[in-house]
Amino acid sequence: MIHTAIRDLRHRLTPHGCKNVRGVIPMTNDKRDLLTVLKRELDFLDKGGYRHTARAPWRPQFMFQDSPSCLNFDPAQAPKPCGDCILTQLAPEDFRNKNIPCRYIPLDDSGATIDSFYRSGTQKELETAFGQWLRTTIERLEEQKARNENFEVPIEIHVKARGCQP
Repeated sequence: MIHTAIRDLRHRLTPHGCKNVRGVIPMTNDKRDLLTVLKRELDFLDKGGYRHTARAPWRPQFMFQDSPSCLNFDPAQAPKPCGDCILTQLAPEDFRNKNIPCRYIPLDDSGATIDSFYRSGTQKELETAFGQWLRTTIERLEEQKARNENFEVPIEIHVKARGCQP
């Protein structure tokens, strides 16, 4: 129970000072490659990482938060604000200041998010939608990377969602 409380607290850390005076969120401090992070997340999902865990078997596992993709996955490390994570850029701008912004990444064109599945879906439905989103996003990033291979242009992700509910 204590581990759950500590883990939840680690994810509630808000990125104090994350906004600049204009209210704009600066670039993430996370130096990991987004494509690599998403590929590892898909591998973790496909290998049953959210179904077979010894970390906290008494509670449901949370997408991103309970995987090695999370900056706060290792409880032995000092907690980092979620705003520092590379995954934050995938959340719609209005949701990037939430306690756990990766929960608000739109998984499909209807705007369904990890958070909306927690509220009204099953774990199986969430894993299916999440896996499909990962595959589609990885494919799109690989195509964009191939097009930009000869240029020193940073890869951009455009989040398309309608009706995203908090």
